[in-house]
Amino acid sequence: MTMPRDDENYVLDDQVGFLLRLAYQRHMAIFMGRISGGLTPTQFSTLYRLREAKGPISQNALGRLVGMDAATTKGVVARLIARGLIRMEKDEEDRRRHILSTTEEGRRLLDEVMPQVRGITEATLAPLSPIERDTLVQLLKRLN
Repeated sequence: MTMPRDDENYVLDDQVGFLLRLAYQRHMAIFMGRISGGLTPTQFSTLYRLREAKGPISQNALGRLVGMDAATTKGVVARLIARGLIRMEKDEEDRRRHILSTTEEGRRLLDEVMPQVRGITEATLAPLSPIERDTLVQLLKRLN
């Protein structure tokens, strides 16, 4: 007698994790093909959130704003500092802590890529109707 397999009714193409990964790969390919300035999506998000903060913030706070763990944040920050897009300084109130802010070059690069980023979002969502786009974004926000 043959025992039924545990995965008999499992369809990979219907699994949310698999579908999210494919959608993410599509978005990454579009992003990397269209963005100027050599920014990765993670670097862009980090730089954007830092500018959005409207003032210096700690590396930990920045990581939370972008949804990255401390090690990933440290690496992304180091690469952005090396490129002259952000700067790190000692916090005047707590000398053990470092605070980050965008440089003029970082703000200039963000201004340059913003039209491209908007186009990347449009291209990623192109297969969807406007209502489907809104629904997808709202559902993703609920998951996060």
